[in-house]
Amino acid sequence: MYVVRDVFNCKPGQSKALADKFKSAMPMMKTMTGFISARILIDYVGSFWTVVMEAEVESLAMFEKQMTEYASNEKMREAVKGYMDMVNGGHRGIFKVV
Repeated sequence: MYVVRDVFNCKPGQSKALADKFKSAMPMMKTMTGFISARILIDYVGSFWTVVMEAEVESLAMFEKQMTEYASNEKMREAVKGYMDMVNGGHRGIFKVV
């Protein structure tokens, strides 16, 4: 199993709006192939205006399949439309659960 952690460094004051946008897409994520679990985190202490979307996947192949499904799902794209306007940058980490 793997944990995929997408970290978004938001523009000032945009973290709540971004978290809300991702939360609204969560029901659609739950219907995707291989979904195990996901959650949205916002900073409490540390870098300001940080939003983390963290998901568990069974395999890296399943993660790639989810990404393809995500990109082709019109409802999902509409739900997260404009999110890049809220961020300055970020990164993705993929961790193997041991």
